[in-house]
Amino acid sequence: MVIVEGTIKGKARPRHGKSGVYTPTDTVSYENWVKTCYQQQDRRYLEGSIKATITAYYKVPKSYGKKRVQAIREGLEHPQKKPDIDNVGKIILDSLNKIAYADDSQVTELVIKKRFTEELERVEFDLEVIR
Repeated sequence: MVIVEGTIKGKARPRHGKSGVYTPTDTVSYENWVKTCYQQQDRRYLEGSIKATITAYYKVPKSYGKKRVQAIREGLEHPQKKPDIDNVGKIILDSLNKIAYADDSQVTELVIKKRFTEELERVEFDLEVIR
């Protein structure tokens, strides 16, 4: 299990500028942070088909009342906020190209979840070879 602490980012669309198409700076920074976390916490290079399980933990807003926080604790409410869940998956998987596997096309099973936490905001992910 790899843990990427900090504000959760999603993969942003490429931008068009004076010098052509470029990837936004915050996307590049977050991808580098994911790579660093993977290299520090796992380091495996996987071959073959891969299953990826990604969970994005969003901090419970301080503005939520006691009843709403209790509903979250009971698993009755989940975050419905940005970034979109597919963009969270894209930024994690794209970050790991050439680091954890040759290409993210090797991922043949993907589970992505959004959850609330009262701890640090983070993304946790696990990669496993499918046999």
